[in-house]
Amino acid sequence: MPDVGEQIAALPLRWDDKGQVRVLMVTSRDTGRWVMPKGWEMDGRKPWHAAEIEALEEAGAKGYISEEVLGTYRYPKILKDGRIVPCVVRVYPMIVSKLLRDWKERKQRTRKWFAPKAAAKRVVEPELSELLMMLHKKPRKHASVRMLMDHID
Repeated sequence: MPDVGEQIAALPLRWDDKGQVRVLMVTSRDTGRWVMPKGWEMDGRKPWHAAEIEALEEAGAKGYISEEVLGTYRYPKILKDGRIVPCVVRVYPMIVSKLLRDWKERKQRTRKWFAPKAAAKRVVEPELSELLMMLHKKPRKHASVRMLMDHID
């Protein structure tokens, strides 16, 4: 395990019937706090593809993921042996096209759609909270989200 961890995350998004953006969060397996689907990079895979796999495994979400990073945040990853590794997480936005009823980690996690502002209040990482608040204010302003929207429209 590296001294500083680099992780990837998917930020699953959808627009509701009123045109408001929603983000899909999952609970962590250890503490049950709300997080985004995330994990370590995978050998031989592009980082956004690894994030897409995490979204499928942790949240049962399928869709279109951006190759462009929406932003980053830091958090202290507590390993099984008790060591703490500072991690930097690159966040890739993903437009959800389908939620599976049965997925790999469904018995270990809860998933729920939130308004970005509500999600921002539930996460403990300040930089992740800021990222979610940016989406609350002007979701289509961000190039990575706009490119995704253009791709699927």
